Amino acid sequence: MPQLVLIRHGQSAWNLENRFTGWWDVDVTEQGAAEARAAGELMAAKGLDFDLTFTSLQLRAIKTLNLALEAMGRLWLPTEKDWRLNERHYGGLTGLNKAETVAEHGEDQVKIWRRSFDVPPPAAADGGAFDLTNDRRYAGIAIPKAESLKDTIERVLPYWNGRIAPALKSGNRVLISAHGNSLRALVKHLSNIPDDEITGLEIPTGQPIVYELDDDLTALDRYYLSER
Repeated sequence: MPQLVLIRHGQSAWNLENRFTGWWDVDVTEQGAAEARAAGELMAAKGLDFDLTFTSLQLRAIKTLNLALEAMGRLWLPTEKDWRLNERHYGGLTGLNKAETVAEHGEDQVKIWRRSFDVPPPAAADGGAFDLTNDRRYAGIAIPKAESLKDTIERVLPYWNGRIAPALKSGNRVLISAHGNSLRALVKHLSNIPDDEITGLEIPTGQPIVYELDDDLTALDRYYLSER
């Protein structure tokens, strides 16, 4: 039976500051690092092991993966990093405090930007403080100006189908360290969650999600490892 575990990165500095983060690179906090180590210790205690790992190109997910693997004594495992596992791009909201944005634009509008399925936030300005055009890791990539959850799904699923699903079908045990919205994309696909329900799914930081899959990668069960 294919083994798949998903983990959202540990608390980041901008999670703590209640800011929209998206593709901007911020580190985990001390609490976030502790969450990552605790996740690794829990996975080891529950007898989980892996053959391949996948993560985004963002520091908070990479560091979470590395800290968890170090706690498992598996830091040597092969890891594939890809931008398609990045967080949703929050466009012109990047860096803004969420509460202050609500005060300026109203709760209803911000809820649409944050939680609608197919409405993206305002586009990022060219040359702005959070412009990633010259970031070497994204050379040759058409960096989005902003993304809805639907847009995020449309980049995550081809990567799942092309790289991760074949690895699972070949018998590899897989761990993915990613972000709230890129993981929502995978959970929506694997658990067949409707568009109008997936936006309400909360994925806590640092909590391993275990999928039990059949040989066709149909989900038989999904649960938080801490609850079993």
